[in-house]
Amino acid sequence: MNPINDHLKRNLNILFVGYNPSLRSAETGYHYANPSNRFWKILYRSGLTPRKYNADENDKLLELGYGLTNIVSRPTRAASDITKDEYIQGKTELIEKIKYYQPKIICFVGKGVYLKYSGKKKAGWGMQDESVVPGIIDYVAPSSSGLVRMKIEDVVKIYSKLAKIK
Repeated sequence: MNPINDHLKRNLNILFVGYNPSLRSAETGYHYANPSNRFWKILYRSGLTPRKYNADENDKLLELGYGLTNIVSRPTRAASDITKDEYIQGKTELIEKIKYYQPKIICFVGKGVYLKYSGKKKAGWGMQDESVVPGIIDYVAPSSSGLVRMKIEDVVKIYSKLAKIK
């Protein structure tokens, strides 16, 4: 399966970074395309978007100042299928993208994504005290996967705080 395209431009307000594309996203070419993924619902309910977008509108987020990418570009069935080498390469490529595009905030869609990126052993939700790339805010939010056991209301609260700092 082919990787899906990033949606990036310079000086974004928020760059959302996921683990990697799902098989469904690779089939459709759209980020967060799995019907069980709650990404689009979370963005809307948290106040980050004026309406609930569909995955096939993922390019419209650029108009709102939001971008989409992943730490690893290879689609897999589950994040557990990503290799250590892929994370190492993905981290390097992600840092290059961040330095070039200079978003205000990086929102990691999943604590595990942030831990792989930062090399830290633990992190809390929300804005991190230190950024990997100086001058850019690192923000950790729960994964939007339907497999996440957090109640959607609790996930939305964490994303709502992101909406206030953007």
